[in-house]
Amino acid sequence: MNDNPISRRPFLKTAIGAGLAVSMARGQEVEKVAIPDGKKLGWALVGLSRLSEKNIAPALLKTKHARLTGFVTGTPEKAEAWQRKYGVPDSGVYNYDEFDKVLDNPDIDVVYIVLPNSMHREFTLRAAKAGKHVFVEKPMATSPEECREMIAACEEAGVKLGVAYRLQFEPHHMEMIRFAREKVFGEVRHIDAGFCFRMPDDTGWRLKKDLGGGALLDVGVYLIQAARYIFGEEPVMVSALETKTDLDKFAEVDETITWTMQFPSGKTANMIASFNLRGYNRMTVFADNGRFGMEPCFGTRGQAGWTSNPKIPLDFPKTDHFEVQMDLFSQAILDEKEWEVDGVEGLRDHLVMEAVFKSAASGKAEAVGKV
Repeated sequence: MNDNPISRRPFLKTAIGAGLAVSMARGQEVEKVAIPDGKKLGWALVGLSRLSEKNIAPALLKTKHARLTGFVTGTPEKAEAWQRKYGVPDSGVYNYDEFDKVLDNPDIDVVYIVLPNSMHREFTLRAAKAGKHVFVEKPMATSPEECREMIAACEEAGVKLGVAYRLQFEPHHMEMIRFAREKVFGEVRHIDAGFCFRMPDDTGWRLKKDLGGGALLDVGVYLIQAARYIFGEEPVMVSALETKTDLDKFAEVDETITWTMQFPSGKTANMIASFNLRGYNRMTVFADNGRFGMEPCFGTRGQAGWTSNPKIPLDFPKTDHFEVQMDLFSQAILDEKEWEVDGVEGLRDHLVMEAVFKSAASGKAEAVGKV
């Protein structure tokens, strides 16, 4: 067994995280643990993208243990508009060259990196050096090597590193994990899943290889995550095929990738990620005594679940994924608890994606690398 400490973290959510997310979805009151009344950590958003504007910042208005105290942007006009809307003082506003000054701002405890994938490593290392906890959008980086650098930098600085795998705290997904662990439908054997949509022509960095674009990194990572947390195992072999129908638009990045993952127990998962296939956003889990799944499954606008047994529902109210994950990460910091959805999670997904790319290029099955 590998004794490397970053390779032995269990692939399970904390009991606090699981209980909070499900209770929030069901409208139940949740008892907080060891958090001072009214205590909120200051969060700074690094990059004011559409995701920041439409999802993350509005969620911070609802969180119990997090608040928006700063942001980083290269657009002065955007900075002014955000200051007016969210009341962030001048001391919390930075451009990218000034980012390292967050060290001097005691109102910022966590930086949330919402930048093109190729920039995640740089700003994680800089944030760790500044002594700030880091929450980074998925995928964590662009390669396993970058992930390892980010993990090491945060460990050396004594700060937490979280990856924004919002669906690990989404009630439908958590219930599917329970179905699998408790064998509600018998032993789970196979997963079919896909996350695909038509990418607009003017999307920018997602169509640029050097910025970490492409379907696998952008949406395929959700599929890898789902198979790993439902099976509770790490895949060992991957067979993949890449196809392109628009050679001009997708000249630099993958348009569509399909792949099969094999797990140590013999379980399998068939996946498809695409920037040029409309309306494919679902997952089906096949077990010995039935099936269960979701459609839609992976997006931010809500999930809809189903099972083959009408007496066993898979149905929860919609939750704000971003509110839940930021509150839980803040709670882990305040309670000085380990955060399971950490950099090792991101590294494991990157090792699988590395094998997918290798298999698509070689035309043969490839082994998944070790942490």
